[in-house]
Amino acid sequence: MINQGDLSGKLAIDANSLNDLRQLSKQNSPEALKATAKQFEALLMGMMLKSMRQASAQDGMFDNEQSRMYTSMLDQQLSQTLASKGMGLADVLTRQLSNAVVAPQPLHGQAAWQAPISGVDMQPALKAYQNTVDAVMGGKKSVSSLPAHVRAFRDRLMSDAEAASKASGIPAKFMLAQAALESGWGRKQIIGSDGTVSHNLFGIKATGGWKGRVVEVPTTEYVNGAPQRQMQKFRAYDSYAESFQDYAKLMLNNPRYENVLANATDVKGFAQGLQRAGYATDPNYADKLTRIINNSLSG
Repeated sequence: MINQGDLSGKLAIDANSLNDLRQLSKQNSPEALKATAKQFEALLMGMMLKSMRQASAQDGMFDNEQSRMYTSMLDQQLSQTLASKGMGLADVLTRQLSNAVVAPQPLHGQAAWQAPISGVDMQPALKAYQNTVDAVMGGKKSVSSLPAHVRAFRDRLMSDAEAASKASGIPAKFMLAQAALESGWGRKQIIGSDGTVSHNLFGIKATGGWKGRVVEVPTTEYVNGAPQRQMQKFRAYDSYAESFQDYAKLMLNNPRYENVLANATDVKGFAQGLQRAGYATDPNYADKLTRIINNSLSG
């Protein structure tokens, strides 16, 4: 059973603490609201300490990367300890968010003002906490902050990616990120000289006994690390959904991608596995894919 006391000794930006808060939020309890407010206050304290460190000189004789790392960890824990005593912000947040309650629909014949209050709606508090953690960590972005073409790509293709994910076990956002990398977020699709749209989002070539339609276009391949322009035949599909389905089959049926599937839950392992398996000749392919997953599709 998770309670507020269990969270008091944890780091302010510990991901496990956030998961614990999510579990508490399902109870719609005042204790969960207080715990979230405390963590939020600790996070703000950590930001203040970080700013103070940056404003002071840190290039002494004994300063190095290791000392700065441990200083950062100390500041995070110090902020948590200070927040446990409180500076008043958590109490203000608790009072403000306590006004956001969930009132069920009144029963037949019951006046709206008679409907009982069932508890505190924790989701706004947790969302604010998550967004602030992401901002401090410099990683995840909210969907609303993404460029319009990225949001449009996600919205249009997420359902196709999720369907392929069920078949392959590869997270939908991993496949969506690879489709984004291969197609330039849908803006650099493989189109034949006659204007034929291939719907090929993954740059899969027409090899391996492919019997379907093909599109031949010039592409950049890396030979011994040097880029070269070559004419290549690529598979063509009738829809983007078929592109995701064929990609899933390729991952499942080709032995060279066994290691990729084995690391399908780890961003870096998945990206590096694809590069080692020879999915692409670009020497920076894994790094590019990792950045897209972490920065644009982590929400």
